[in-house]
Amino acid sequence: VQLVESGGGSVQAGGTLRLSCKASGYTTTRMCMGWFRQAPGKEREGVARIATGSGNTYYADSVKGRFTISQDNAKNTVYLQMNSLKPEDTAMYYCAATKAACLREAASYPYWGQGTQVTVS
Repeated sequence: VQLVESGGGSVQAGGTLRLSCKASGYTTTRMCMGWFRQAPGKEREGVARIATGSGNTYYADSVKGRFTISQDNAKNTVYLQMNSLKPEDTAMYYCAATKAACLREAASYPYWGQGTQVTVS
Protein backbone atom coordinates (compact mmCIF):
# COMPACT_ATOMS: atom_id res chain seq x y z
CA VAL A 1 0.00 0.00 0.00
CA GLN A 2 1.42 3.36 -1.01
CA LEU A 3 0.09 6.56 0.50
CA VAL A 4 0.63 10.07 -0.82
CA GLU A 5 -0.49 13.11 1.16
CA SER A 6 -1.15 16.57 -0.20
CA GLY A 7 -2.83 19.79 0.82
CA GLY A 8 -0.58 21.09 3.55
CA GLY A 9 0.51 24.69 3.72
CA SER A 10 0.72 27.82 5.82
CA VAL A 11 -2.39 29.55 7.11
CA GLN A 12 -3.32 32.07 9.73
CA ALA A 13 -5.08 31.06 12.92
CA GLY A 14 -8.75 30.49 12.25
CA GLY A 15 -8.08 29.38 8.71
CA THR A 16 -8.85 26.12 6.96
CA LEU A 17 -6.97 23.44 5.08
CA ARG A 18 -7.95 20.15 3.54
CA LEU A 19 -5.46 17.33 3.45
CA SER A 20 -5.77 14.46 1.01
CA CYS A 21 -4.32 10.98 1.21
CA LYS A 22 -4.43 8.91 -1.94
CA ALA A 23 -3.80 5.20 -1.59
CA SER A 24 -2.54 2.90 -4.29
CA GLY A 25 -1.68 -0.75 -4.40
CA TYR A 26 -4.73 -1.73 -2.37
CA THR A 27 -8.33 -0.70 -2.22
CA THR A 28 -9.17 1.46 0.76
CA THR A 29 -12.43 -0.33 1.42
CA ARG A 30 -12.39 -2.30 4.67
CA MET A 31 -9.24 -0.67 5.92
CA CYS A 32 -8.54 1.76 8.68
CA MET A 33 -7.09 5.04 7.48
CA GLY A 34 -5.69 7.49 9.98
CA TRP A 35 -4.16 10.91 10.19
CA PHE A 36 -1.34 11.49 12.62
CA ARG A 37 0.78 14.53 13.31
CA GLN A 38 4.16 15.24 14.80
CA ALA A 39 5.46 18.58 15.93
CA PRO A 40 9.19 19.19 16.49
CA GLY A 41 10.30 17.66 19.76
CA LYS A 42 6.99 15.91 20.34
CA GLU A 43 5.74 12.40 19.87
CA ARG A 44 3.57 11.45 16.95
CA GLU A 45 -0.08 11.65 17.92
CA GLY A 46 -3.27 10.41 16.36
CA VAL A 47 -5.58 13.07 15.01
CA ALA A 48 -8.41 11.17 13.36
CA ARG A 49 -9.11 7.79 11.82
CA ILE A 50 -11.84 6.19 9.79
CA ALA A 51 -12.85 2.59 9.36
CA THR A 52 -13.58 2.66 5.66
CA GLY A 53 -15.85 -0.37 5.73
CA SER A 54 -18.25 0.93 8.39
CA GLY A 55 -17.56 4.64 8.05
CA ASN A 56 -16.97 4.94 11.78
CA THR A 57 -14.76 7.88 12.67
CA TYR A 58 -12.66 8.68 15.69
CA TYR A 59 -11.06 11.95 16.74
CA ALA A 60 -8.55 13.20 19.23
CA ASP A 61 -10.14 15.47 21.83
CA SER A 62 -7.95 18.33 20.68
CA VAL A 63 -9.54 18.39 17.22
CA LYS A 64 -13.13 17.36 17.87
CA GLY A 65 -15.55 19.80 16.34
CA ARG A 66 -12.84 21.35 14.16
CA PHE A 67 -11.51 18.50 12.00
CA THR A 68 -13.47 16.07 9.88
CA ILE A 69 -12.15 12.89 8.31
CA SER A 70 -13.94 11.52 5.28
CA GLN A 71 -13.43 9.04 2.47
CA ASP A 72 -14.02 8.70 -1.23
CA ASN A 73 -13.72 5.02 -2.00
CA ALA A 74 -14.08 5.59 -5.73
CA LYS A 75 -10.90 7.66 -5.60
CA ASN A 76 -9.16 5.56 -2.93
CA THR A 77 -8.69 8.79 -1.06
CA VAL A 78 -9.19 9.93 2.50
CA TYR A 79 -9.50 13.58 3.46
CA LEU A 80 -8.94 15.62 6.58
CA GLN A 81 -10.87 18.87 6.62
CA MET A 82 -9.31 21.18 9.17
CA ASN A 83 -11.25 24.23 10.27
CA SER A 84 -10.59 26.85 12.93
CA LEU A 85 -6.91 26.05 12.85
CA LYS A 86 -4.77 26.99 15.83
CA PRO A 87 -1.03 27.53 16.12
CA GLU A 88 -0.84 24.34 18.18
CA ASP A 89 -2.04 22.42 15.11
CA THR A 90 1.31 23.16 13.48
CA ALA A 91 2.98 19.85 12.68
CA MET A 92 3.90 17.41 9.97
CA TYR A 93 0.76 15.47 9.15
CA TYR A 94 0.98 11.86 8.10
CA CYS A 95 -1.54 9.52 6.56
CA ALA A 96 -1.42 5.91 7.71
CA ALA A 97 -3.26 2.74 6.90
CA THR A 98 -3.81 -0.71 8.27
CA LYS A 99 -5.77 -3.72 7.16
CA ALA A 100 -6.31 -4.59 10.81
CA ALA A 101 -8.36 -3.01 13.58
CA CYS A 102 -8.82 0.75 13.70
CA LEU A 103 -6.72 1.51 16.75
CA ARG A 104 -5.39 4.78 18.12
CA GLU A 105 -1.74 3.80 18.40
CA ALA A 106 0.60 4.73 15.58
CA ALA A 107 2.42 1.42 15.98
CA SER A 108 -0.73 -0.32 14.72
CA TYR A 109 -0.28 1.14 11.24
CA PRO A 110 2.24 -0.50 8.90
CA TYR A 111 1.71 1.83 5.96
CA TRP A 112 2.67 5.50 6.03
CA GLY A 113 2.87 8.43 3.67
CA GLN A 114 5.75 10.86 3.51
CA GLY A 115 3.92 13.62 5.35
CA THR A 116 2.71 17.10 4.54
CA GLN A 117 3.56 20.18 6.59
CA VAL A 118 0.86 22.30 8.18
CA THR A 119 1.90 25.62 9.69
CA VAL A 120 -0.54 27.87 11.52
CA SER A 121 0.58 31.33 12.59
